[in-house]
Amino acid sequence: MAIFFTGIKGTGMSALAQILADQGQNVRGSDIEKYVFTEDGLRQRGIEILPFDPNNIQKGDILIAGLAFGEDHPEIKRAKELGVEVYWYNEYLGKLLHDYNAICVAGCHGKSTTTGLLAHILEAYEPTAYLIGDGHGHMPNDAKNFVLESCEFKRHFLAYHPDYALITNIELDHVDYYKDLDDYISAFQSFANQIRKKAIIFGDDPYLKHLNYPVDVVTYGLEEGNDYRGVNLVENEQGTQMDVEKDGKIVAHLTLNNSGLPFAWDSLGAFALASELGMPYAEIADRLATFKGIARRFVIEEVKDSVLVDDYAHHPTAISQMIRSAYKRYPNHKVIAIYKPDRYSRLQFFLDRFAKSLNEANESFVLDFDANIKPEDETITVTIQDLVDRLENGQLITLDQQGAQILASRAPAVYLFMSSKNIYLLKDLLKDLL
Repeated sequence: MAIFFTGIKGTGMSALAQILADQGQNVRGSDIEKYVFTEDGLRQRGIEILPFDPNNIQKGDILIAGLAFGEDHPEIKRAKELGVEVYWYNEYLGKLLHDYNAICVAGCHGKSTTTGLLAHILEAYEPTAYLIGDGHGHMPNDAKNFVLESCEFKRHFLAYHPDYALITNIELDHVDYYKDLDDYISAFQSFANQIRKKAIIFGDDPYLKHLNYPVDVVTYGLEEGNDYRGVNLVENEQGTQMDVEKDGKIVAHLTLNNSGLPFAWDSLGAFALASELGMPYAEIADRLATFKGIARRFVIEEVKDSVLVDDYAHHPTAISQMIRSAYKRYPNHKVIAIYKPDRYSRLQFFLDRFAKSLNEANESFVLDFDANIKPEDETITVTIQDLVDRLENGQLITLDQQGAQILASRAPAVYLFMSSKNIYLLKDLLKDLL
C-alpha cells in the first residue's frame, strides 16, 4: 500500500509528501516529467516520481489529489474504479492537523515567508513540523506544533480548524473565483470562525480588525495601538533593524537579514505568535537573526557586479514592494523588473496596477503566458501586449537565450525575476551569460 500523490510536484503537494515520508509512510506520486524546483525535497527522500498514468494506482492505495485537478483526471477516475480512498490535498491536510497544535498562516501576501519564519523560530523551542508553500515540508518524530501555509484560493483553507492562526493581510486576489472584495473578506471571516485558541493579526490592515473572532485577538504592526509594535525601523544595504514594543516597553531588538517592509511585518507577526506560545523574547530575536529565507522569496545571487533576485511575486502589490525593497537594499544600482504572468483573469483585472508597479523599476521586461495557460472564460480578452503598451520603459522578451542576452546587455544591475511560474529558468540563463 502507498499514499499516492497525483500532482506531487505542486508546492503544497510536494511539502505534504515529504511530511508523510518523514512519518515513515510509503509515498509515491506522479506529475509532468519536466524539472520543477519542488521535486528536490522529494528526490532527497527517495520518493518515486512517475509520469501521469492511471495504471499507477493500485488497490489498497490512498490517493491524495492536487487541487489543480478535477474528478475527470484519469488517475482519480481509476482510483474510484478500484475503490481507492481519495482525498483532496487540503482535505487530507485538515485531517492530519488534528494530531498537533495546529498553527495556520493565512493572508493575501506573506504567507510563505511567515510560515518559514515560524518554522525556523519554533523548531528551536519545541519540536515543530512545517509545510511551506515553497515546496518544503518536514515532520519530526516528536512534533508538537504543525505550522502550515493556508491558502484562501477557492476557500481551500476552510478545511483547517487551527488552534492558532496568524493572518497577514487582506487584499483582493484570485479574481477568477472571488466576485469582489466583500466575497474575499467573507472567506476570511469563515476562516476566522474556525480558530480555536487565538488569532494573531496584522493590526495595520484596514480589514482584519473588523472581522469577528471567536477567540482572543493579538495584533502586530508598526502603527500605534498594536499589542506588538515595531518601532525605530531602519532599512539599509545590510537589511532591516527594529525594536519590538509591548505594553509600552521595548522587549527586543531585531536584526533581520532581509530588506523591505513586508519582511519586517512578517517578522513581527512571527515574533508575536512565538511569544504568545511562551517562547522568550531574546530567543525569538536570536532565531530571527539567523533566518536565511525560503525558496523563491527574495533569493539573492550576486554575479560579478550584478544582483539576481528570484521571487514568487505575482500580484501588483507584491511586485511594487519587491522593487522598493531592491532600491533600499541596493541604492546605487539600477533596478530591472522581469515579470511573467500566471493567470489571464489576474492580469486583466489588475492590468493598470501591474503596469504602474512595473514602472517603478528603472526598466521592465515581461514574458508571455505559457502556451498551456488559457483565458478562463470568454470575458477575458487581455493579452500580454496590453501590458507592454502600458510600460514606460519596457518590452516583451522570451524565456530563452535571446531573452537572456537582452537582459545581459543591461548589466550591471539588480535583476528582479518575479512570477509564480518558471521565470527562474531565465534567471539561470542570465547567470550563465554574466
